[in-house]
Amino acid sequence: MKATPDELLKIITNRESGSSEGRLKIFLGMVAGVGKTYSMLTNAHDLKKNGIDVVVGYIETHGRKETEALLAGLEIVPRKGILYKEKTFYEMDTDAIIKRAPHLVLVDEIAHTNIPGSRHLKRYQDVEEILASGISVYSTLNIQHIESLADTVREITNIEIREKIPDSIIDRSNEIVLIDLAPGQVIDRLNAGKIYSPEKIQQSLGNFFSKGNLTALRELSLRLLA
Repeated sequence: MKATPDELLKIITNRESGSSEGRLKIFLGMVAGVGKTYSMLTNAHDLKKNGIDVVVGYIETHGRKETEALLAGLEIVPRKGILYKEKTFYEMDTDAIIKRAPHLVLVDEIAHTNIPGSRHLKRYQDVEEILASGISVYSTLNIQHIESLADTVREITNIEIREKIPDSIIDRSNEIVLIDLAPGQVIDRLNAGKIYSPEKIQQSLGNFFSKGNLTALRELSLRLLA
């Protein structure tokens, strides 16, 4: 996915005009593995080539080699270690990002719940703080994590969604891009080991990744965008 001239202009103009808030672009998908992070990173490389100061705040590759390869050449802001139950976990370092002050920061999985001891409970709250500092953010989101759709998703999948973001984040976004694949393509990617490790494939096919669920979630995503 290539950045458009209009997109480049908006990011640069936003920063140079001293705008009080950054711009938020969300790469939306119906489920994990459709290519949201891959598309976001591809877009970031295109922006960098065109003079946009872009850094990685947090990217979760899930061991996908194609996604990992796209991190090469991008500046990564080191994560912050947080001690919890005698173990160190690494979360996005919001303070370091704000101090670095790029035009744009990539923040994967906006619905993520931070480890206890973090300044904010949810990653979307970190994103709000970054946006308030004037830095633009690209992030990724699956349709099931939108709060107002949680009941509908539970009815479709019989799975309770624990991580949610308020609809205000969707309303506040400047752009939402749907990264779309047909259900059959998603299942092919799953069977090929491109989404989860082999031991999780059959369980996933029997639960969230059934063809019926994927079809319904895709329709839900298209309806939201419309």
